[in-house]
Amino acid sequence: MRSGIPEHGRIPKYYAVKARLADLVEDLGEGGLLPTERDLAERYQVSRETVRQALRELLLEGRLRRSGRGTVVAGPKLEQPLSLASYTEGVRRQGRRPGRNLIGLETFPCPPALAPGIGAEPGEPVWHMERVLLADDERVGLESTYIRVARVPRLDSEFQPDSSFYGYLRDRLGIAFGDADEKLETVLATPREALLIGTPPALPMLLIHRFSRDRDGRPLERVRSLYRGDRFSFTTRLTSQ
Repeated sequence: MRSGIPEHGRIPKYYAVKARLADLVEDLGEGGLLPTERDLAERYQVSRETVRQALRELLLEGRLRRSGRGTVVAGPKLEQPLSLASYTEGVRRQGRRPGRNLIGLETFPCPPALAPGIGAEPGEPVWHMERVLLADDERVGLESTYIRVARVPRLDSEFQPDSSFYGYLRDRLGIAFGDADEKLETVLATPREALLIGTPPALPMLLIHRFSRDRDGRPLERVRSLYRGDRFSFTTRLTSQ
């Protein structure tokens, strides 16, 4: 494959329309309103279904977004570093306003499968905190945090759910992060997750599982973070050893 064109040279009609729409997107710039599907079909002399398929791919890639009853050019994706920096810090570095909406904060007995990852005994109380991630009031992800109640006993009374949890651990409790193990994969959101984030269930998501340890090497937390694939990309720096 070269530039999306198969070796046999036969280009699917929708892909040719997509390439022309990509040029239109560049010309319009962020926030620019696209013509209607009917107008685009007439302009490119194709069916509305062909236009719809091309638009669907550009939406999934994050180059377009729905706005009311129209389609507009999306802004650049948020770049989140694969590091122990918090979500709040990563979003602020890009000039965006981070935020979180609390969905739930509760305790439950730690199941055996979770216990080793957070340094807990099976059955001891564990916090589960679930929050929707925001960037300039746009819902962009969903985050679940699991941590022993013994490590943060007053989480429900001291912590502001719309603020940085890592900042709270560092500044209020003096807990410093040491290192973490992360796994990144592509998934589809469940119907509940899609409803909370405000996306179609078919939209690809980026899922990160993180097990963090403190400076003394003790297991600290497990985090499950779900990010919109059309609004996020992840970066890291590699060095030779």
